[in-house]
Parts: sequence; C-alpha cells; structure tokens
Amino acid sequence: MQQPLAYRMRPTRLEEIVGQQDLVGPGKIINRMVKAKMLSSMILYGPPGTGKTSIASAIAGSTQYAFRMLNAAVDTKKDLQIVAEEAKMSGTVVLLLDEIHRLDKTKQDFLLPLLENGSIILIGATTENPYININPAIRSRAQIFEVHPLSSTDIEQALNRALTDTKKGLGNYPVKLAQNALSFLATATNGDLRSSLNALELAVKSTEKATDGAIHVTREIVEECLQRKVLAADKDGDAHYDVISAFQKSIRGSDTDAALHYASRLIESGDLVVIMRRLLVIAYEDIGLANPAACERTVAAVSAAKQLGLPEARIPLANAIIELCLSPKSNSAMTAVDAALEDVRAGNYGDIPAYLKDAHYKGAQKLGHGVDYQYPHDYPNDWVKQQYLPNKIKNVQYYQPKSNGRIETAFKEQYQKLRQSSGRKTLGVNP
Repeated sequence: MQQPLAYRMRPTRLEEIVGQQDLVGPGKIINRMVKAKMLSSMILYGPPGTGKTSIASAIAGSTQYAFRMLNAAVDTKKDLQIVAEEAKMSGTVVLLLDEIHRLDKTKQDFLLPLLENGSIILIGATTENPYININPAIRSRAQIFEVHPLSSTDIEQALNRALTDTKKGLGNYPVKLAQNALSFLATATNGDLRSSLNALELAVKSTEKATDGAIHVTREIVEECLQRKVLAADKDGDAHYDVISAFQKSIRGSDTDAALHYASRLIESGDLVVIMRRLLVIAYEDIGLANPAACERTVAAVSAAKQLGLPEARIPLANAIIELCLSPKSNSAMTAVDAALEDVRAGNYGDIPAYLKDAHYKGAQKLGHGVDYQYPHDYPNDWVKQQYLPNKIKNVQYYQPKSNGRIETAFKEQYQKLRQSSGRKTLGVNP
C-alpha cells in the first residue's frame, strides 16, 4: 500500500522545509543547532499540518541521526524501551513524540534520564499550549518553539514541488492543475499543508485522463476532494481557545465584523455551548452597567439559541453580538467586586458595626446587637446617614463609576451624591 503524498513529501533536509523560516531559515535557532551539531530536546507547538513532523524529520536527516516516531497517547513504555535500546547500540536517536501533552508519568519518568544524558533527542509535537498542558519536568528539559499556519504562498510552493517530483511526488502524472484550483488548495485548509497535499493526490488519482492525454484538475474537483475546509477552532486543540479569546476581545474592542468572524468559526465547529456561555460573560463583564438592558437581551438571545439549536441559533446570537459590539462598555462592576474580594482575601476588614448585626434571637440586645439601628424607610426619601462598613475600612471605595452610557452616568451621579451625604469623599472616579 502506497503511503500518502504528504508522508512521501516529508523533507529530509532543513532546506526542503516550507514555512517556519523564523526557526529553520539561515542563521535561525534550529538551523544553528543542526549546523553546530548541538541538538537539544524541543517541543514544537502549533496547529495540525504546519510542519512539526517535517521539522523533526529534517533535523534527523540533516544530522544523519536515526529517526523514530511514537505517539504519547497510544504507544507504550515498551515502545520507548526499544528506542532506548537502539540509542544505546547505535548512538543518538531523534525521537518525534506526537501528542506529547498526553505523556503519562510512567513514560515520562522513563524518558527523563535519557534526555539528561543525550542518548535521545526528544522532539515533542503538540497542538496544545505547552505552558499549560505539558508537565513541567519535561518542559524544563526542552526548548519550546511555536510553529504557525503556513501562508498560501508556502503551500503553493509545496504543491508545485509535489507536482514535479518524480520520485516521491506526482511528477509522473500528466497533471494540468488550474490556477484557481491551486489557489483554492493553498487557502482553503487554513495553513494545513498535509490536508492540501492529500487532497491534491486524491484529485489527481481519481480524475481520468482527457482526450489530450492530460489529467485536468479543476477547482470543482479539488473542492470535492478536500471535502471540507479546515477551521482553526478544533474543540480539542489550543487554537479553539485562541478563537474564543479573539471573539471576546473583538466585542470588547467594538469591532462588529471581527466578532462575527470569530463567532462564525465557533458556529462552524458546532460549539454552541461555548458561544452562549462566552456571550453571557461578555455582557456582564464588558458592557455591564453601561447598558444593563443589553445584558438582559443577551440572556434572552442565549435562551432562544438554546431552544432553537444550530443552525437557527446563529440568528439570535448574531443579534446579541452586534448589540454588544455597538453598546457602550463598562467593566466597573467587575473591577469593584474584585477590589472588594482582594480586601477580604487579604484579611483587610474589621468587625461589623454592632447595630447591623442580627438581632433576631433572645439575648441579642444584651450584646448590643441591633441596638440603635436606623431603619431607612422611617426617614424622608427612605434614606438616613448611617455607617455600614466596619471602622477599619469605613472610607474604602471599590466602585469606580464610569460615564459610558446614560445608565451608568446616572448611577455615577447617585453614587457620588450618597457618598457625599454620608460624609465620605469620592476618590478616583473615572470621568
């Protein structure tokens, strides 16, 4: 059985790698390591199909070291022992360990001394953020390099190379690839070269020769062979959290089009729950008191989306997204409660005034609890000057009101009026 085109075209020298020139280009870190023959273990972190395995293969080929591939999730400690024996017999082995974030403690403990003595050069590959998902013991013994989605120019270069390579590629096939088909393959996979190469091979081998003896590959054919566009919103990958982050930051930054774009990525990945939860957080964190009605309408939109399900759920969600983007913003409620929590967690508070303490039990009055409490509803405008905070923090100000929107501007005026009437200064209020 013939191996897939993406596998056959895997580079054996650094010079054959497309993209990632900030790591493998002349004078760059991995290139320097290879030339100086001073390899160290590393973790390559980035989306699927961006060249992590290619870099590992090229490092091994450029240094003439044996190259082995294992998967941390499915391969066993015994598989690692076989690699270790090979390194003991023949010298250094470059081991590409895919899904390294799933390495368990038993395999990790076996690997650590082999990394220390240099008999195994570990190249871990992962789509997960290594600073979050990889054990510190492994992380501290490896350099971490981020690889990025390839540009359409990089992918076109690799596709053209595959079309002309007669040994490993498709050079023996009389292919005529339409320019718009090439462009589609170079852009539709969102930087995933593996998907582009394998779709090209399927297109070439499943298309019959025309009367002129050539295999004409059109855009329609590659669209069919690609089957789907690859989105950087994989529910199990680190990129998913990057999309969520960009979604919230776009709404916070009032960029409606960017917010709809990132929302569409999440919709296309089918992650309705994440979108709904994130919108609720955004409404109260980033819009908050500047437009409380928008928060209420977001709750209603989320409720409607939950009942409708996808694809119709996209409609109420889009309504909420657009309104939140264009609404005035205020995070004053969140920062106020966080400031109060900071005092509580630091123990920076005193005893509750005795007249505010619970007086609904026999003997409370003897303790002074509830005595002299002034009931606000017995006074004009249902308000009376009275201290509510403990003495230790009686002048503290957690809420820093903003003037972003009619509602919070009114809240600000009332807040300042009440503090002044209470004899407390209003400090550092936002304009």
